[in-house]
Amino acid sequence: MVLLLLVELDPELAALRPLGGFFLLLTTSHDASYDISHTTGAGPDALPSLAQVYAGEASRVHPDPLDFRVRKVAEALGAPEGRVAASVAHLGLASRLWSVALGCAAVYGRVPDLDPRLLRWDPDAVAPYDLRLTDVRPRRPDPADADTVTDALIDAVPLAHLEPLAAALRARYRLAPGLLRGNAASALAGAARTLDRWAREHGRTDVADRARTLTADLFTHPLLAGTGTLSGTAFRRRSCCLYYRVPGAGVCGDCCFTRPPRSSPRAASG
Repeated sequence: MVLLLLVELDPELAALRPLGGFFLLLTTSHDASYDISHTTGAGPDALPSLAQVYAGEASRVHPDPLDFRVRKVAEALGAPEGRVAASVAHLGLASRLWSVALGCAAVYGRVPDLDPRLLRWDPDAVAPYDLRLTDVRPRRPDPADADTVTDALIDAVPLAHLEPLAAALRARYRLAPGLLRGNAASALAGAARTLDRWAREHGRTDVADRARTLTADLFTHPLLAGTGTLSGTAFRRRSCCLYYRVPGAGVCGDCCFTRPPRSSPRAASG
């Protein structure tokens, strides 16, 4: 059992800034230079909460935010079919959520409340401008050890976000549950790897140790167990995200394949 450093969550979650834009989470305390809605010209309040996105509700800016994001990804990649773009979009949002949550856990020892109703999302923006937290507060008060923080991370990301997001995507696209679980695991492993690298480059071995401990614990949870093999910060998943089907693309670094398969893509989607 590893004791974690406890630092109060500040209104701007400033301790995340040095980690890079993918870990940064905008809050209502950030000034106008961090305007989440720079791509739309609308105020953040006009953007949907992630709770609305998962429920398929329209916002004043986007009639269908999830469909807009998938279409944007498809256009950017030249994806040959909707489910490929949907998988990549899922992986991207999962990576953002895991990065924020794991980053906070490693540097603060606390997990903020990332309730989908509190997170505004701009599907037309990139990190860090895509997400804004409307109320900064800890999800669990005064965690004492890694087990408590691991439970908070499971509640904050897979249960609150990734399961309803996966359900919304499965309802529209032919995405296998195993693929989506693999994406969730791959996103976590990628966030952990990036955080570990930053921490060691900046002499923060305490942050690196906490991130590794928490990640290893997370991969034992039933929601992530069996999705692949984690060795230190290296991860090899058991499923494929379908990115190899993008024209000119190869396989991802943690893919179950070592080269793009020639067989039917259905074999790679489970």
